[in-house]
Amino acid sequence: MAVGSLVCGILAVVFGLIAPIGWVGTVFGVIGIILAVQGKKKDPSKAGMCTAGLVLSIIGLVLGTLLYLACVACVKSTEKAVDDAISSAFAK
Repeated sequence: MAVGSLVCGILAVVFGLIAPIGWVGTVFGVIGIILAVQGKKKDPSKAGMCTAGLVLSIIGLVLGTLLYLACVACVKSTEKAVDDAISSAFAK
C-alpha cells in the first residue's frame, strides 16, 4: 500500500498540472490519501513512504481541484462574453 500511495501521489501531481485532465489528479489524490492512511496502519515500517505518498497526494488533490475550478470559471466567463458579444452584435 505504501508504494501504491506513492505512485498515486506522483500521478496526482503530474495529472494535476495538465489542464484538460486536471480532474484525474483529483481522483488519484483521493486514492493516494486512502492508500497512505491504510498503509500506515498496516505496516508501520513503511511509514516514511506512506507519508511521502500522503503529501504528494494532498498536493495533487489541491492542484487538480484548483485547475478544474479555474477551467470551469474560464469556460463560464468565455461563455458569458460570447453571449454578450452576440447580443450586442444583433441588437438594433
